Amino acid sequence: MKRSKSLPLWSMIAPLVGWLLMGGMWLGAGGAVYTVLLTAGMMACVLAAVHHAEVIAHRLGEPYGTLVLAVAVTTIEVALIVSLMLSGGPSTTALARDTVFAAVMIILNGMVGLCLLAGGSRHGEQTFGLYGVSASLATLAAISVLTLVLPNYTTTVPGPFYSLSQLGFIAVVSLALYGTFVLVQAVRHRDYFLPEEAATNEEAHAAPPSNRVALTSAVLLLACLAAVVLLAKALAPIIESAVAQAGAPKALVGVIIAAVVLLPEGLAALRAARANRLQTSLNLALGSALASIGLTIPAVAIVSIATGLTLTLGLDAKSCVLLLLSLFVATLSLGTGRTTVLQGVVHLVIFAAYLFTTVIP
Repeated sequence: MKRSKSLPLWSMIAPLVGWLLMGGMWLGAGGAVYTVLLTAGMMACVLAAVHHAEVIAHRLGEPYGTLVLAVAVTTIEVALIVSLMLSGGPSTTALARDTVFAAVMIILNGMVGLCLLAGGSRHGEQTFGLYGVSASLATLAAISVLTLVLPNYTTTVPGPFYSLSQLGFIAVVSLALYGTFVLVQAVRHRDYFLPEEAATNEEAHAAPPSNRVALTSAVLLLACLAAVVLLAKALAPIIESAVAQAGAPKALVGVIIAAVVLLPEGLAALRAARANRLQTSLNLALGSALASIGLTIPAVAIVSIATGLTLTLGLDAKSCVLLLLSLFVATLSLGTGRTTVLQGVVHLVIFAAYLFTTVIP
């Protein structure tokens, strides 16, 4: 399917509608009907963001396109978490941990599992470059354990907290690991992350969009992502109230926020897997997980050090088990360079167990 030389009208209208809805809320609009409109506007912005991300990815080529989307989404996710932390005060000390952990679980099990299942159902067996995925998983395992598990076992400050010096060290280490990964992905070993396009894939051979179209999509992508985050923040009190009324744990709020923010990347990864471009799909998924934890932890660490706000990072025992199980299974299922529906089902079962035990701990 060849791309149009110009952008479809709906993809340009969606972010405008999202911002108009936010403007209406700032002017005092509210009520159940307006909440439905806010939700519909957010979903429209998500779909438009996916379209613009694919335009940019087609123009830049792999792995730059997926890297742009991952960093853009994560940057705005960080802004959302920081703004909620600053406005919520001490009651939000665990919000960053819950959201980052939710993002890793959603990506590593929900997103990857759905992509493997959808791709395997449609194409039987799919292949990908083993070197790039192995590098991603090794980096993700190191950052995840250092930021979410190790705080439970340090003794300078009783867990699940880091002392100020430890927090600063972990922030630097997280940035160093993610920065090195980006250098490897985009410069030193870019070929590890390049997909092997099938000869019959017309999209791979279609003429890329012009610089003007790509630049327009970049601006609209940022507008869409910013609108998604602002709309999610506007809906956050409603979500928190619904979670409280349902009697569910507060950690469910972090799951919902992470799911909304990651929806554009999830849809893009799923479309790539269904098009038999599993390498692109895994680049999006694992790159998003790395960006989420590698950029969020340093940002909230700086906020914590600057404001004196206590930052809860260590996971409870149940969450640690699920995190380590997810990393172990991902290493095995993505360790051969070939996947079928079985690996997808295994990841989705772990994701279902995570969601179930979050609601009913």
